[in-house]
Amino acid sequence: MQLYPDVVRVSEMVLRASIYLETMASTKSRNSESGKKPKKSAGESPNPVWFKPLMFGFMLLGLLWIIVFYISQASLPVPALGQWNILVGFGIAFIGFLMTTRWR
Repeated sequence: MQLYPDVVRVSEMVLRASIYLETMASTKSRNSESGKKPKKSAGESPNPVWFKPLMFGFMLLGLLWIIVFYISQASLPVPALGQWNILVGFGIAFIGFLMTTRWR
């Protein structure tokens, strides 16, 4: 014999409702995670195939320009530029480093 049968029935109903809501919430979060893939915007497209070799090529060409200038004791790569060859080498390498900001 129960003292308050209505209270027991109401508490059972609340318990069942809470269990139902928990299972619905977990199912909904699971479906939203696995079912939908994030869309890529137009700005996030991958780089062309030639981008990476060109980027590293600029960096290496600038480095080689400076190395050749120092090894040849300012007679190469362009003798008419004199000490400005250093700036040219750094400029070429800097173009490659600027390209790294666009690399995806």
